[in-house]
Amino acid sequence: MRKFKKVLDGLTAGSSSASQQQQQQQHPPGNREPEIQETLQSEHFQLCKTVRHGFPYQPSALAFDPVQKILAVGTQTGALRLFGRPGVECYCQHDSGAAVIQLQFLINEGALVSVLADDTLHLWNLRQKRPAILHSLKFCRERVTFCHLPFQSKWLYVGTERGNIHIVNVESFTLSGYVIMWNKAIELSSKSHPGPVVHISDNPMDEGKLLIGFESGTVVLWDLKSKKADYRYTYDEAIHSVAWHHEGKQFICSHSDGTLTIWNVRSPAKPVQTITPHGKQLKDGKKPEPCKPILKVEFKTTRSGEPFIILSGGLSYDTVGRRPCLTVMHGKSTAVLEMDYPIVDFLTLCETPYPNDFQEPYAVVVLLEKDLVLIDLAQNGYPIFENPYPLSIHESPVTCCEYFADCPVDLIPALYSVGARQKRQGYSKKEWPINGGNWGLGAQSYPEIIITGHADGSVKFWDASAITLQVLYKLKTSKVFEKSRNKDDRPNTDIVDEDPYAIQIISWCPESRMLCIAGVSAHVIIYRFSKQEVITEVIPMLEVRLLYEINDVESPESEQPPPLSTPVGGSNPQPIPPQSHPSTSSSSSDGLRDNVPCLKVKNSPLKQSPGYQTELVIQLVWVGGEPPQQITSLAVNSSYGLVVFGNCNGIAMIDYLQKAVLLNLGTIELYGSNDPYRREPRSPRKSRQPSGAGLCDINEGIVVPEDRCKSPTSVKTKSRKFSKMVASDIAKMSRKLSLPTDLKPDLDVKDNSFSRSRSSSVTSIDKESREAISALHFCETFTRKADSSPSPSLWVGTTLGTVLVIALNLPPGAEQRLLQPVIVSPSGTILRLKGAVLRMAFLDTTGCLLPPAYEPWKEHNVPEEKDEKEKLKKRRPVSVSPSSSQEISENQYAVICSEKQAKVISLPTQNCAYKQNITETSFVLRGDIVALNNSICLACFCANGHIMTFSLPSLRPLLDVYYLPLTNMRIARTFCFTNNGQALYLVSPTEIQRLTYSQETCENLQEMLGELFTPVETPEAPNRGFFKGLFGGGAQSLDREELFGESSSGKASRSLAQHIPGPGGIEGVKGAASGVVGELARARLALDERGQKLGDLEERTAAMLSSADSFSKHAHEMMLKYKDKKWYQF
Repeated sequence: MRKFKKVLDGLTAGSSSASQQQQQQQHPPGNREPEIQETLQSEHFQLCKTVRHGFPYQPSALAFDPVQKILAVGTQTGALRLFGRPGVECYCQHDSGAAVIQLQFLINEGALVSVLADDTLHLWNLRQKRPAILHSLKFCRERVTFCHLPFQSKWLYVGTERGNIHIVNVESFTLSGYVIMWNKAIELSSKSHPGPVVHISDNPMDEGKLLIGFESGTVVLWDLKSKKADYRYTYDEAIHSVAWHHEGKQFICSHSDGTLTIWNVRSPAKPVQTITPHGKQLKDGKKPEPCKPILKVEFKTTRSGEPFIILSGGLSYDTVGRRPCLTVMHGKSTAVLEMDYPIVDFLTLCETPYPNDFQEPYAVVVLLEKDLVLIDLAQNGYPIFENPYPLSIHESPVTCCEYFADCPVDLIPALYSVGARQKRQGYSKKEWPINGGNWGLGAQSYPEIIITGHADGSVKFWDASAITLQVLYKLKTSKVFEKSRNKDDRPNTDIVDEDPYAIQIISWCPESRMLCIAGVSAHVIIYRFSKQEVITEVIPMLEVRLLYEINDVESPESEQPPPLSTPVGGSNPQPIPPQSHPSTSSSSSDGLRDNVPCLKVKNSPLKQSPGYQTELVIQLVWVGGEPPQQITSLAVNSSYGLVVFGNCNGIAMIDYLQKAVLLNLGTIELYGSNDPYRREPRSPRKSRQPSGAGLCDINEGIVVPEDRCKSPTSVKTKSRKFSKMVASDIAKMSRKLSLPTDLKPDLDVKDNSFSRSRSSSVTSIDKESREAISALHFCETFTRKADSSPSPSLWVGTTLGTVLVIALNLPPGAEQRLLQPVIVSPSGTILRLKGAVLRMAFLDTTGCLLPPAYEPWKEHNVPEEKDEKEKLKKRRPVSVSPSSSQEISENQYAVICSEKQAKVISLPTQNCAYKQNITETSFVLRGDIVALNNSICLACFCANGHIMTFSLPSLRPLLDVYYLPLTNMRIARTFCFTNNGQALYLVSPTEIQRLTYSQETCENLQEMLGELFTPVETPEAPNRGFFKGLFGGGAQSLDREELFGESSSGKASRSLAQHIPGPGGIEGVKGAASGVVGELARARLALDERGQKLGDLEERTAAMLSSADSFSKHAHEMMLKYKDKKWYQF
């Protein structure tokens, strides 16, 4: 009893000293705290994006450079992604954000034209590591529908919605006066407008003949020199695409009724052949039934065999529910290749860039809505290539992620070796053919790992070292649960409507390789890493009844304070349930569901492959008809053998070595009699918890207005009535934040005495203020003021800004650890902050980070020898923290970061040494204590879009940059900082954006990025042959300069299009010039580039400007000099 009284005295002293501390907090007490030399300064910080990984979200266009071997993908949000060899990737963004409708490479020139839905054309320079726009052209009076740039030409044909064709000089990005008007093109062949231009291409054998396809079904062969149509081909079905045979005597059209028509150029009356690839052939010679439109067709020839006709779409209408298909017709064989997602576009990769030679197709790139597939045409059965790009991040929607830089060096090889066994078979045996560009120089040598948790319960480990990304290993956590066979058999998963296995929280110890996950169905699974395969006969399982009950306590001053909870599990820890899994009683006496978990653990033996293997499954159970609340925080410690988790009801601690529950307390019970809040009796809840399915909400474009960007944990409960709409908005927001919700539609909140405090579990606007557990941290430190030496403890942070400390008394190591119970007791230490507690860490007396203790990883599935056992007996749990050897005089610092402020508490005195109010009007979404430049700092990301860093321990502001507003809860859920100035978040449902806040990394970034453009010789043109040359056959060339230049065609109308110079800068001038003046200028450019790389930045700026000026004059002179020469005469 005396001990108990002392504890209470200590507590009251602690709370009464809080007011005195408030006055001292602004100024660190200089006489008490030893001065720690801090090395980090503001100049060590700079914020910039580094790389973007993953599949381009909402893709809309595709292009390939067959000489440079670079693939480009455009998206509906104006993004541009370029892919070279695995590891060479680049992301660019059009400022307007308009959808990319078409992409055209200037083949082997290091440039790309993008066509946007807002009728702008942009010329990108790819000869620099970060591509930039050189020129833009905005069409004012016409909508652009299709563009075509012939190989080795500088004149771009632009087709419009009105049916006209304009011609753009891609060097100057100006319009030619030469225009093909729709009425001239069709003349009297049709009484009505032919519709928008859907296709333009020149005859492979005669550049002077242009094939124009109009949507209505009319095709025109236009003679550019005589400015009139040679032939007109009409068909009564709309056209989607057109493709030439390489000899220029035939072309093929695809139509909206699922037919293909093949035409002889000189026979415009009717097609030579009409094919319906997927139509049922009817008897009596009738036309086949119409099919779905063939959206695209390609016609590719081979030297030794039949041509390939490749098409997308065209399936018959009765194939309901059939997946999208790509059809490959080769001779008499037709292969129908089913795709997982709708086809956006496809391209056939061919050996030659010349359209007038045998094409020799070797692969097809298929861009799907959510995947990129490459099909090998040279192998039987058309197998796909194994995709080396990290495009499968979104295979199942990402629900959470964690980032670890500077991991143990043996981790990536260990994960790779177990992951290599998971690879699928049956891929093409050839190398990935998109292999352009060169890797950057990887200046960063430390290992980095990203872990993503997904809606289907899978967890993926990625190697993220040196700004690349590669999947290492995939773990399926749902394997331990019974799958429901039919819909009626799902009585237990109804805490969530869908995705019952979705991952919410990941806790991982890289040194011990222990992994712990918390899922949306209030389940926790602990995994050990093993290189051995094992068969688990019975999956170890615990069920925890975490109850939120308040006795009728009106205020802390009530006469009979509830006693401080006695050490739980001290004498009789809850034993592991027997082999037959419990939870047979599905309802209590009054018919309410009780003691039932949400998911059913398998009761058959489980084969566990090498990698992560289930150690223990813990599930929260239903209580009196009320589902368990979702888990809000989680921590695992391999040295202590403990896992702890909490939600808005309370906290549970499990000894996973003994498979026993050590602690199971409501949040209020943690306080004992020191509860600073006045709580009302608990009212029975009527409504079911809303679905946690919002976790993986993939619907985009929901912008949260400013007034809703308030702290999700700080919704005041003062106002009496909320509209149902606001309530549902808040519910959506809270679900997306993946923290538990407890929301009723009939919100009638009383203005009671605790209204100043905040509703806990992210807007649980209810008749009670639930206080959720928001942060957990195991450490070896001073738990009480009177402590003379550090000891193991657990620090618990809540959504009301309270930090409570639980003392841990661990038995000695080895066999005793498995026999004697761990004794757990609240220490009475209570600290207070403003806003929900997010993160805690501990520093030693010199200001160095004290990591939690850990047990180094060892293979546990191998029987140990006797000598090893003897060693183990003598060994206590390993603690890496220097604190274990600290002298009594040395102190520590606790760093605590909440939504609103950060505090550094001196231990064991518990004085507030430093305090920093991070934000008044917003709230911190993520705070991490990270290592940088051999020091440490606190990094925070606020809901108002600011990224901030603070020195430790003094909390001096070092960086405050407005980065991006919180427009989407996905960002809030996935943003994380890690060591060495690295951070990341999910920028779209399919892409990870990485950024750095380290000035050193920003400086080295240019070197680390890969190069897209590499000097490659253009292949030789096909030989015309003696007889073709003699008798005038073979390819006919055209002097386009003469036709389209200003001297012959005049100036274009100024109001038609507006030229906008791009921000490409000096490098852009060089890149553009290279396309203008052929090989001589290119040689000079190569010298310029080498000189530029050797020179120093400051010295060369002025020189570069003048050289660019003279160079453009020189280029213009060269152009005039060579303008009458053919391209092959350079």
